[in-house]
Amino acid sequence: MTDRELDAAGIDDPELRAAYGHCRTLNARHGRTYFLATRLLPVERRPAVHALYGFARWADDIVDTPAPGTDAARRGTELTELQRQLDEGLRRGRSREPVVRAVADTARRYGIDHAHFRDFMSAMRADLVVTDYPTYADLRGYMHGSAAVIGLQMLPVLGTVVPREEAEPHAAALGVAFQLTNFLRDVGEDLDRGRVYLPADLLAAHGVDRELLRRSRDTGRPDGRITAALREFEALTRGVYREAEPGIALLDPVSRPCIRTAYVLYGGILDAVARDGYAVLHRRAVVPRRRRARVAAAGLVRVAGARLRHRAATRRGAAGTPRPQPVTTPGPARRTTPEEVS
Repeated sequence: MTDRELDAAGIDDPELRAAYGHCRTLNARHGRTYFLATRLLPVERRPAVHALYGFARWADDIVDTPAPGTDAARRGTELTELQRQLDEGLRRGRSREPVVRAVADTARRYGIDHAHFRDFMSAMRADLVVTDYPTYADLRGYMHGSAAVIGLQMLPVLGTVVPREEAEPHAAALGVAFQLTNFLRDVGEDLDRGRVYLPADLLAAHGVDRELLRRSRDTGRPDGRITAALREFEALTRGVYREAEPGIALLDPVSRPCIRTAYVLYGGILDAVARDGYAVLHRRAVVPRRRRARVAAAGLVRVAGARLRHRAATRRGAAGTPRPQPVTTPGPARRTTPEEVS
């Protein structure tokens, strides 16, 4: 993590700076789309986003990418130990473990509800034993902990221009939309892990079951029934994006370019899946690099516009003209000054 980001966030303790730096490395290495969008945030808010991502990534890796020979029981033990460290870190506001140290500090600075972290850990534990979901309602129950709470954790960092509870349903929906997108993109990889996240009743409506998915994956042969089911799942996912979209306007203006960019980039994954003929059982759909660059450039333009509007409002305020104040959530000093994206 750059010293500039840490300095702007008021993070001075050397161990804490190292902990945030570790989380930033995890974000840059594993979350390309997420990391790119984060670069559009005001510089002082980026460390908190890296901490939240770093913790979620660590827990997810325990479940999905364990060390060779690590069985479900061992992964459960690792999650229990992580839960213990998390509970202690949130209670004390610090931890010896770097990722927990950073996320506990972020939770304290921004007043993030600790229940969101507990719900997330419960969802991670479910992945050790639950391998499919009978209905979409069942899947949404799981995604409250695995995805919706990620949006709710982020909301205090982003800030809002309305009372936070008004923006929460949209933030939760955006987290769910992003995860549904990942589920569609990663159908084949998840199947190899023994999991099917597409609801069984949706699949059955098109004559699809786990056995057919497995056969198509193993043989490389497409099947029209699978394509129809995936197309319906895509449509369902786009509906959740529509639920989430109005929430972007409720965010602090300097945070909107980041979330708008993430919204467009993740939606672009759906476009890539459709463009590739819904062949997600056989290969991963990828948003072209040039497309990501164009979206990021548009985000930079929006950042520049937010900066100009902020400066104009500051000048009016200095001249004694009343101006509306955003309803922002508790956070570190210098949270509301947009900086150059670098």
